[in-house]
Amino acid sequence: MVDLKREDIIRAGSIKVRVRRTGMIQVVTFKLKRVQLGSEMFAEPYFPRVIDRSEIQRVANEIGLPVEAEGVRAMPQGKTAKDFINL
Repeated sequence: MVDLKREDIIRAGSIKVRVRRTGMIQVVTFKLKRVQLGSEMFAEPYFPRVIDRSEIQRVANEIGLPVEAEGVRAMPQGKTAKDFINL
């Protein structure tokens, strides 16, 4: 379980999370990137390799931020991109 708050993750610019990739548990570093949404922007951790959709969703719920990996984006349960504007 990740014990950082989302403000700490945004301030640090990256976060290391254990995920299951290709059948193995790995520690991967998600780097923070800014995403344009209309005239506003929001921050999300990004990993440039393929991770299963279920793992992306688990990480998003765990850290409380939207997460993207190789074109797949997941929002925390019950949240939309509007909830993260100007973080």
